[in-house]
Amino acid sequence: MPADVVDLIMQDHREVERLFDELKQNPDKRPNLLPVLTTLLTAHSRAEEAEVYPVAAAEAGEKEEVSHSQQEHIEADQLLAKLAKTDPTSPEFDKALQNLVDAVSHHVEEEETKVLPGMRSGLSDQRRSQLGEAFAASRKQHLGDQPGDMTRADLEQQAKNADVSGTSGLSKDELQQKLRREAKS
Repeated sequence: MPADVVDLIMQDHREVERLFDELKQNPDKRPNLLPVLTTLLTAHSRAEEAEVYPVAAAEAGEKEEVSHSQQEHIEADQLLAKLAKTDPTSPEFDKALQNLVDAVSHHVEEEETKVLPGMRSGLSDQRRSQLGEAFAASRKQHLGDQPGDMTRADLEQQAKNADVSGTSGLSKDELQQKLRREAKS
C-alpha cells in the first residue's frame, strides 16, 4: 500500500532536521552536505506546492493555513538560496544557516500542528495514499532542482496557494517579486 502523504512529509521534515544538525555540528562536511540539503528542501517544497497544498486547501479545509505555509515556503526559498551562495567555510555561513533553520523549524512546527492534522482528519486513508504517490512522484521529478529553479508555472502555483491575485499579466520576474513582497507582509 502506498505511503500516507502526511507520513512522507514528516519523514522529509526529520531528514531536513538531521541535515541541519550535521551542518551545524560538522563544519568540515558542509561542502558535501549543502547540496544534499538544498536538493531535498527544494524538491520537498515544490512537491508540497504542486500536489499537497491545493488538496489541503480544497478538500481538507485548510485554505488559510496553506496560504500561510506557502508564504513561508517563499521566505525559506530566499534563505536557502542565500545559504547556497555562502561559502561554507566563512563566518557568514553560520548566520545564514541559523536564519534558515529558524524559518524552516517554525514552518515545520506550524505545518505539523495545523495543516497535517487537518489533512489526517479531513481526507480518507485512500486519498492520503493517492496524495502520497503524487507527492513522491513530484518530489522525484524535482530532485536536482535548486533554489531559484522556478518555472512560471511553479510561480503561478505558489501565487494560487498563497491566495495572491492579480498575477496573470505579470512577467515571470514581476510575479516572483510580487510573491516575495506578499510573503514579507
